[in-house]
Amino acid sequence: MSVVAGLRGFRPWPRTLGSRLFLILLAGLMLAQGLTFSVQSLERYITAKAVMLNTLENDVATSIAVLDRLPAAERADWLDRLDRGTYRFVLGPGLPGVPSLTDQGKQIAGKIQDAVGERFPIRFESIPGDGKRLQAHLTLSDGNPLTIDVNPAPIMPMAQWLPIVLLLQLGLLILCTWLVVRQALRPLADLANAADALDPNKKTPRLVEAGPSEVAHAARAFNAMRDRIAHYLEERVQILAAISHDLQTPITRMKLRAEIAEDSPEKEKLVQDLAEIQRLVHEGVAYARSAHGNTEKPSRIDIGSFVESLAYDYQDTGKAVMVADKVDGAIITRPHALRRILTNLIDNALKFAGTAEISVQKDSTGTVLIKVLDRGPGIPEDQLDAVMQPFFRLEQSRSRGTGGTGLGLAIAGQLAQAIGGSLALRNREGGGLSAEISLR
Repeated sequence: MSVVAGLRGFRPWPRTLGSRLFLILLAGLMLAQGLTFSVQSLERYITAKAVMLNTLENDVATSIAVLDRLPAAERADWLDRLDRGTYRFVLGPGLPGVPSLTDQGKQIAGKIQDAVGERFPIRFESIPGDGKRLQAHLTLSDGNPLTIDVNPAPIMPMAQWLPIVLLLQLGLLILCTWLVVRQALRPLADLANAADALDPNKKTPRLVEAGPSEVAHAARAFNAMRDRIAHYLEERVQILAAISHDLQTPITRMKLRAEIAEDSPEKEKLVQDLAEIQRLVHEGVAYARSAHGNTEKPSRIDIGSFVESLAYDYQDTGKAVMVADKVDGAIITRPHALRRILTNLIDNALKFAGTAEISVQKDSTGTVLIKVLDRGPGIPEDQLDAVMQPFFRLEQSRSRGTGGTGLGLAIAGQLAQAIGGSLALRNREGGGLSAEISLR
């Protein structure tokens, strides 16, 4: 089973589109280049072989005629002159051999036979131990034996610079393939980055509508989609604001009628229900508007003084909110949105723990980390992400004391993103919750 699992886990095919295109294009170009090189080599081999055989026939005919006319004592002096590298003339019977010849040997023997003609009887033998080497034995006019020792060399010897050229061609193919793939995938990468950074509420640059027609069309479609999303979000806020405005009047009338009614347990419950309805309407509109936190202009604030001022406001109302530690320093942010975030987190800590601590830190990169700490019951690990969703409540009893609307953390998370930060929840060692705001 382990072998099967190992084979299933083996992925020879790359997962990225760029790597796949690179391998396909490179393999295709290399195959085409190899095929071209093979066809050219075959054509050159056939041509060189034909030239070599024709040259062999002419040279052998001339050389034998010269040696036959020379006196026997002068023939040895001419042997070096007649040596051609691939064949040479030997005065004597030569080496013992066998009559069987290879196909190439038969072609060479045929050319030598044509060169000698009928004037000199000739016999061909293959030298044992070397399938290419052969000897032709004949007798000159004066009765002296003559041997033609043929040792065919490669018809197309490889030049020393050819491997270097092939390596340069391979490097050029790799470079060109990489450039083509990079040029083709760059618009796709830009589109993916734009999709990751999609936020209709931020003044991020629009995708450039240039390049090939397909790329320009995709960029225009993406920009149009972004505009539609921004328009839909704006419509959502306007609709919720209109609903909230229209509900205020009947809710107010109902509260007035309830207040002038005779005191009874039903009256108290009715007033509480109306107050909860009114709070739910306000929170719903606040959540919708939290996605548009960029309506407030950024300003420079001292983060230490800002947090201390917020804690003092709570202390003035008798709430146990303390500043555990802080750092001083100016940051540029949207103070009203940041105050709303911290207020929601502090109210949440006070609701479940009765006390809250605020900690302000700054790391080496200049990122400011604001923590709202409590010693309450915390949140189950598998629900830390779920509580950030709107209308999600751990308190399922919908108690007026602890149930809430389920929008406080969702509004805080939305506003944190709107001001260029992030909100994360973590359980503390020893119990409690840490709500951490990261501002870059």
